[in-house]
Amino acid sequence: MPGHWEGDLIEGSHKSCIVTLVERHSRYVMLIKLENKKTDTVVNALIRHSRRLPEELYKSLTWDRGTEMKAHSKFTLATDIKVYLCDPRSPWQRGSNENTNRLLRDYLPKSTDLSIHTQEELDWIARELNERPRKTLEYETPAARFSACVASIG
Repeated sequence: MPGHWEGDLIEGSHKSCIVTLVERHSRYVMLIKLENKKTDTVVNALIRHSRRLPEELYKSLTWDRGTEMKAHSKFTLATDIKVYLCDPRSPWQRGSNENTNRLLRDYLPKSTDLSIHTQEELDWIARELNERPRKTLEYETPAARFSACVASIG
């Protein structure tokens, strides 16, 4: 069922970070540039970003246990999107996101300063991944699968 997302932060040097969001059904990727990984910064960015999608396509968010989401109730109150936190040391509970983060490292290598990337560059990287056929989707692209989800609610 579409509308269930997995989220995480990828971190670079100089305390730089980016939110990664992956929709479980389609594997559609969205990236959000952050100034820092403080709770308010992350939650407010997620709130703003959630308003870009129809509510039918954003029902829940599964996140790891990072301190950046300790104010997850603020996010839920502002968006009516349920937040689920993974069990400690259980990355497989966000498997789509973990696999996507691995793919993102081709574009955003570890130990590099992620703050140098603009939101437009991050959108381009996300588009590259979303237009890449995936074996798990029977060689369909995440963009095509997500577009079908959007069309089905429209």
